[in-house]
Amino acid sequence: MSTITEVDILPFTFEVNDLSLAVDKATGASTMVFARGETRRVMRYGVAIRTDDGLEGRYVTHWVGTPSALGQTLMLAPRLLGRNPEHRESIYDDLKREARAYDHMGHGPLDIALWDLVGRKYGASIASLLGAYRERLPAYASTHHGQDIPGGLDSVEAFADFAVACREQGVPGFKIHGWHDGDRRREARVIGAVRQAVGADMELMADPSCKLRTYADALYVGRACDENRCLWYEDPYRDCGVSVIGQKMLRDNLRTPLLVSKHIRGPEQKAAFALAGGCDMINTDPEYDLGITGTMKIAHFAESIGMDLQVHGCGPAHRACVAAMRNTHFYEMTLVGPGMPNLVPPVYKCGYSDQLAAISGDGTVPVPSGPGLGVDYDWPYIEANRTAEHCFRLDA
Repeated sequence: MSTITEVDILPFTFEVNDLSLAVDKATGASTMVFARGETRRVMRYGVAIRTDDGLEGRYVTHWVGTPSALGQTLMLAPRLLGRNPEHRESIYDDLKREARAYDHMGHGPLDIALWDLVGRKYGASIASLLGAYRERLPAYASTHHGQDIPGGLDSVEAFADFAVACREQGVPGFKIHGWHDGDRRREARVIGAVRQAVGADMELMADPSCKLRTYADALYVGRACDENRCLWYEDPYRDCGVSVIGQKMLRDNLRTPLLVSKHIRGPEQKAAFALAGGCDMINTDPEYDLGITGTMKIAHFAESIGMDLQVHGCGPAHRACVAAMRNTHFYEMTLVGPGMPNLVPPVYKCGYSDQLAAISGDGTVPVPSGPGLGVDYDWPYIEANRTAEHCFRLDA
């Protein structure tokens, strides 16, 4: 039996070119705008879990690499010491209870690293352990938000032009993250302009990212989704996708399937939300929803009631999960734009990429097939750029 003896958490930074924060200077990925010549320093963190018999599992965060999530990961990490890494279900329950007063955003990276460790122990990919039946996944382009300063996605026309460029690359789907001001008329207009530009064959999705201020605004934009045959309508307005009643009212008045529940955590809450009529499709994410363990519980619940789900965000853990799900549509290549890279850290030595160019001409991305997550991290790069080192030891 293996026993966890060490857990290391390494926050680190890296630079991204031609991106800057929007006017409000918030730190979230969704606030980035194109700014030629500017450089933005971004923080993420790596997790390494080691055992007494020489096993190791690693994970590097994509979208939860924030100070808030890091604090919860540091709080939870000592609970792994002395445990058998294969007891993921028991560990999942204990970490869920420990984080019961918080939003659980620091749980996922630890669970994913445990899956990586066990996969490497048995020489099997996580995708195989989950019963994956696909080696390649259809992927869609998920845009950066609109901006009002010149460059990037600075107009309705810029969104339409970028959608056409994605279609010409072979990308089968395009999701619009609109502007931050919640202007319902501009949000509706950009949906229509993109549909007109790409024609009928490209799947189109709209995600106002909870920026619309009222239910009436959400209904107005939702009708534009109906008119332009959107595949789904995601996180419309300022209830933040957590009000069952508000979302049910939208469902009752729109034809476009409603994709929400990204901002409630774990299978119990998402099950209650769905059964109460709050959504047509469930949103999940292995970084957000208590790891691969939590995400697959959510996927199996959705399948059991005949409901589709979408996996939010991108990363090797996300690909493994999507590869094992029947009731999902696409892998999300988040966040991209014209000349705008996403904020995935440059830590892969194996050629893995979550930039737009990684979508091949047939509109797909590969599922890593190596042991564990199937990726090789550049750990020396992480250590060279770390801002701190948090080491937890069984004998300390």
